[in-house]
Amino acid sequence: MDQSTLVSLLKRYRYITSPDVEAAFLKVNREEFILPEYRNSAYADTPLPILCGQTISAPSMIAIMLEVACLRKCLSVLEIGCGSGYNAALIAEIVGEDYIVTIERIPELAEWGKKNLESAGYHVKVIGGDGTLGYPEGAPYDRIMSTAAAPRIPRPWMDQLRMEGLIICPVGSKHWYQELEVARKTEEGLNISHHGGCAFVPLIGEEGFRQ
Repeated sequence: MDQSTLVSLLKRYRYITSPDVEAAFLKVNREEFILPEYRNSAYADTPLPILCGQTISAPSMIAIMLEVACLRKCLSVLEIGCGSGYNAALIAEIVGEDYIVTIERIPELAEWGKKNLESAGYHVKVIGGDGTLGYPEGAPYDRIMSTAAAPRIPRPWMDQLRMEGLIICPVGSKHWYQELEVARKTEEGLNISHHGGCAFVPLIGEEGFRQ
């Protein structure tokens, strides 16, 4: 399957519903963000292994998260879990590369993700550190998006989110069932909606799962 065929498939099954997400998927080449041995599967709708026992999510799952995030130009985004850098590149295409910061706890993965982004032409700020604590230096954010599953939404993310901003995060058990949650910050607290079951690597850190 090639890139345009994948995008057509994601549109047909309503994973992609907005022009901005469609344009991002057509612009960012997934093969630039995966290991060489998996290049033949770059546009299969499946997760793929990357470095350090982590994965790059299936394109359909990424599309779901981007759509529920309701991204647009110049919204500030904190991504938790840079990984390969693919998701950060898609976000950068929508909001602009100056409006996204991505944080990665595994040094080797942070370096690889940054290298992938630069090779693909994206100048995105990649931070090494504990993503469960967020990145207060860049706060407040309009969106906080996690590519790993948390036991609950971490308190530092709530504190660093702008009023009416959204947190998009898989929440659930460390190795079994998780559900994609979208939490909107209001004066009364978080208003949480649920968007189906999913399976992500665990979010490791002070406010997440223990290693």
